[in-house]
Order: sequence, then C-alpha cells, then structure tokens
Amino acid sequence: AILQPYIEEEKAATGTGGSSAGKILMATVKGDVHDIGKNIVGVILACNNYEIIDLGVMVPTEKILTEAVKHEVDIIGLSGLITPSLEEMVSVAREMEKRNMKLPLMIGGATTSKIHTAVKIEPNYSEPVVYVKDASKSVQVVSALLSKKEKDNFVSDIKTEYEGLRIRNAGKKNIALLPIEAARAKKHQIDWSNTPLPLPVDVGVRVLEDYPIHEIRKFIDWTFFYQAWRLTGNYKDMATVRDEASKTKWLERYKTEDAKAKAEEALKLYQDSEAMLDRIEKEKMLQANAVFGIFPANSVGDDIEVYTDETRTKLLTTFYHLREQQNKPGKEVFHCLSDYVAPKETGRFDHIGGFAVTAGAGIEKWVEKFEADHDDYNSILLKSLADRLAEAFAELLHFRVRTEFWAYAPDEKMDRDNLVRERYRGIRPALGYPACPDHSEKRALFDLLQAEDNSGITLTEHYSMYPNASVSGIYLAHPDAVYFGLGKIGKDQVDDIAERKQTSAEDIEKWIPLNLDYK
Repeated sequence: AILQPYIEEEKAATGTGGSSAGKILMATVKGDVHDIGKNIVGVILACNNYEIIDLGVMVPTEKILTEAVKHEVDIIGLSGLITPSLEEMVSVAREMEKRNMKLPLMIGGATTSKIHTAVKIEPNYSEPVVYVKDASKSVQVVSALLSKKEKDNFVSDIKTEYEGLRIRNAGKKNIALLPIEAARAKKHQIDWSNTPLPLPVDVGVRVLEDYPIHEIRKFIDWTFFYQAWRLTGNYKDMATVRDEASKTKWLERYKTEDAKAKAEEALKLYQDSEAMLDRIEKEKMLQANAVFGIFPANSVGDDIEVYTDETRTKLLTTFYHLREQQNKPGKEVFHCLSDYVAPKETGRFDHIGGFAVTAGAGIEKWVEKFEADHDDYNSILLKSLADRLAEAFAELLHFRVRTEFWAYAPDEKMDRDNLVRERYRGIRPALGYPACPDHSEKRALFDLLQAEDNSGITLTEHYSMYPNASVSGIYLAHPDAVYFGLGKIGKDQVDDIAERKQTSAEDIEKWIPLNLDYK
C-alpha cells in the first residue's frame, strides 16, 4: 500500500499503464458470514499484483455474476464454511453455465473439498472449476489459470484428475448401513430407574451482557488458534519468555532448524495476540454477550421434547436428532443425542440446556479501521482472536453451568488441561456439527432462548450465526454423554425425520448433503 502510489506514478510516467496481473472477484456465498480464509487469500493475491474485487459475505448468486461482468474480472472465487454453502456453490456453477459464462471458478473454504468439487460442482460448469486447498495455493492456481502457456495443460490435468475422482467415487462400495429401526435397537442403554437426575439450581433463560474479557481469556485453547495460522506443533510455556535469554532457553526444546523457525513464528504470534487481547480489554474493542437456559425435557424416540414447566403438559419446542447408521466392524452402539435424556415413558423428570454466546459484538468498526490503514495482519488477528474468545466463552459458560447453574458437578475445579481434553461430565454439542449436522435445528434453539433479542446474535437464511465469533449449542448432563460424528445415513432415516418434522425429504437433504449415503 505504501509502494502503490509510486508504482502507479512510474507506470504513468513510462507509459506502461496501470494494469494488474489479473482481476479476481471473491465472495462468501449466500447465507454464510465467514470470511477470514477468504480475506487471507485476498491479501496474498493482492501482494502478488492481482486486483481483488471482494464482495464480502452472504452474497447471492445474482450479485456475484452481475458484478463479475460489470468489473470484467478474470476469475471468480467462492468461499464458504458451513455445509449449506456447498449447495449454494453448486447453484452458482449452474447459473454460470446457464449464462454461458467463460470465467474460471475457484472453490475454497473449510467444508469444501477436492472430491466435493469434482463430484458436485465441476460437472455443472463447462469452464475450469478448481478446488483451492488453502491460501498458500491460491497464487499458484490463479497464475496457472491466467497463463497463456500453462492454462491448457493445467486445466487438462485438473479435468483428468476430477474425472478420475468421479469414477472412483462412483465405484466405491456402498457403506454398510443398519436400517434405522435396527440402529435404534442398538442405542446406548441407560438404566434410568437407577440414574440420579440432578435438578437445576435455576430453570429458564438467563442473559450475561458485556462479560469481562479478562475472565474469558483464561479459557482460551490456543491449539486451534495456531492451526488456523498453519502453525502445527506443541507450543507450551510461551508466557515464560520475557527476554532474549528466556527465548533462547525456550527454543532449545526444538531440535531442528525448521521446528525452531516455526516455534519462533508461533512465539511472535502469541506475543502479538496477548498484546491484542490486552488492547481488546483496555479499549473495549469487543463485547461478549451470552444467553443460556435450562429447561424441563424428556426424549421421545430420537427427539428431545422441551416443556414450559415441570408439569410437562405443554410443549415448548422439539429438537429432532439423527442416529448413527454406519455399521462398522465391531460397532455395538449407534449413538443419538436423545439417548442421554430420560425417555418420557420412564416418568423421570430430566432437563436440557441451551446456549448462544458471542465475543464479536462491536468488531466491525475495528476491522474497518485496520483495513483502512492497510493493516491486514491486525484485522485478521482480531477476527481470529474473536473466534477463540467465543469458544473460550462457551467453555467458561459450560463450566459455570456444571458447577453453579445446573450444579451437577459442584466440586469440579477449573483445570485447563482437563477442559482442553474434555475431561468433565456432560457435553455441549453445537447444532450443525458432527453429532447434529443439521444447521436448521438452530432455529428451535434461538427461538427457545429468544437469542436474537437477548444476545444480539442473528441467524442468516442458511443458519449461519452473525457476528461470526459466535457459538451455540445444547447442554446434556448425563455422565455417559459423549461426542460423536453422525457419519453416513440412509434414505429410510431421512424419510423418517422428514415425517417427524412434518417437512419434505428434499428439505432435510438440503441441510445434510455430506451425510447422505445416496445420490
């Protein structure tokens, strides 16, 4: 940014013009609010003299394609993090084909993959469609797509590779599934007649507004933070580094030059992050809000009914859950989240919790300020720290629920290692993720908590949460409750849950495309 005016001045003086290496339009697709990865790609491409037209987040297909034509871009890049974004990308590709567009299409984001791009997206568009694994590959891909010498071979290789992936995918043996009724017969068994069911100290909805950041940051798990910055390794005790002597001693644990270099980068990132966290506190850059509640509940088959009060005569809402069906060798139990709530027919009075937290309130003006100053590093650093603070807030709140509000583990002590390794009673599965991959279940949770009014977190049409730095889910207190991944399910279960939810099978399929064991 500092050099750009001089570069343009020299181009004008020498008559070489002001053209860039190429023009790239980037957008996070409709219904999705996540943009950290997209922004990193934009920074890297911009540093390599590509002009970036960034349309931001939640961008509908019509706007993406209209702006692409308007700006005469060379490539369109689509980003998405939540599962429904995968189908949105398919829709964009179909519309580009319908309009007879000739632009290459790049696909990226956490839920995207090479196999999904090959099987679901590329067959819908005649022009090049390329999956970009991460930001570090973006320049290589863009350069090849815009090169007169390289493009034909690059595109040919991609098409050949994707065709091979489709053939192998079509030839894969079907995953062995149990019929849904057989899977239910092998549910996790609990002796409910002899299971203590602790009564919550406080039933109903509670709101925590402007929660102290200095309390939340104690619960940060830095592991995923470093993974987001592509720094893998075991980086402990960085707080002990105070000067060059202690830094030299700390680095001695890393034996190779490569490991030392990565550790030094991780240390710098940690120190920058701590400084940013101090600034977040001092200048109140972010506000952390939470809404949570504990409610009377019982399971009814694979669903969890939530009641207005302890008479359990009036239904407040229902959470509809899916059950494992993949019949792997040696598998004896087929989990469903409802297994950990007392069945209605037992007559036992059980409960369920729900929560939604954010640590991203107020972030926009600071991001805009950093970006106006061309400070991409601190913009991305702030966003990634907000994400970690949101996860930490969810962890802190769960700890308080276990020890205070539900108090089924009143003697539990705060232990960072135990928290990271989930060595505590109860779970807090997020709706839209492995144990419950249907993002649309968030609507019932948000209505139950009146979360949009009580926390300031809103849901997009595809049930992505905004601000980005937000976490939501349910609380299950039973000591047997474990996290699991649903895996693949059959058409019989899709039809079954569609009937329970009084909707169509097509609607269910839209939200869980990666879990379907059929086309």
